[in-house]
Amino acid sequence: MSRGPVDVAASTRSAWIALCVVYVLWGSIYLFNRLLITYVPPLLAGGTRFLTAGLGLTVLVVLFAGPKGLRMSRRQLATTALSGLLLPAWGNGLVAVAQTQVASGLAALLIAVVPLYIVVLRALGGDRPRRATVGGVVVGLAGLAVLVLAAPSAGSGGTQGSAWWGPWLVVLAGLGWATGTYATTRLPVPANPFALAAVQMTIGGAALLTIGSAKGDRLDLATIPAGTWWVWVGAVLATLGGFSAYAWALRVLPVSTVATYAYINPVIAVLLGVLLVGERFSPGQILGGAIVLVAVFLVVAAERRPVVAAPA
Repeated sequence: MSRGPVDVAASTRSAWIALCVVYVLWGSIYLFNRLLITYVPPLLAGGTRFLTAGLGLTVLVVLFAGPKGLRMSRRQLATTALSGLLLPAWGNGLVAVAQTQVASGLAALLIAVVPLYIVVLRALGGDRPRRATVGGVVVGLAGLAVLVLAAPSAGSGGTQGSAWWGPWLVVLAGLGWATGTYATTRLPVPANPFALAAVQMTIGGAALLTIGSAKGDRLDLATIPAGTWWVWVGAVLATLGGFSAYAWALRVLPVSTVATYAYINPVIAVLLGVLLVGERFSPGQILGGAIVLVAVFLVVAAERRPVVAAPA
């Protein structure tokens, strides 16, 4: 039985609300990351917040939908596990490590290349991108080159310095995020989008904790200031809310529409970084970031434009 116009309109409205939540929460998570990794190893910081958020959302799914809300087939579980490794673990994990060497706002500008990656993945999957989309990707690559190669300015580094590999690690993180996003739109996923987000975060968090522990990271509770725990709580809530909203928006809205978060989040992240922790950017970094955001806008606009059939 198909849904009526009222149901479709309500779902669309709720999906847009969810996308606005993603704009705000994921824009702020870069600042949360920076404040956390000042005192906590990056992989452990990401692992604990994702695992906590994932288990918390799992409990909420069971409370509101019952155990059946978590039901999924083997293929759906495989997709969920894969996306959990690609999104929270690869994507967010590498960004957290990179933020030891790059400013939070710069990391957000670099991760804005995700929609450009998705266009390339779609082309490899058999989709034929429009010329405007290809043009946007080319512009984005040029902006990315300027952004990565621009000389850093005082205040544009991370919590431990400004090593050359920091920006490149964010670019690599974007590939993982884009691949995970693309996979969830092409492979079988659970019927309940919140179950998808819950298991994604739980698997990703567990992976980050395992890798961090294996490489020798340790958490010294005695050295963590009391205020950092409140930052961690905020990061967990932002993670839980952001991932849940992202899963819902991706289920209802076109992936190109959901991808608009990639040029809203950096604006929020840059403003928070400049206003709250004194981050600064060189003219070259500002130019490169602006080019990347323009490219993302061009790609998303091109993908949203309806295809007009040629006259017979």
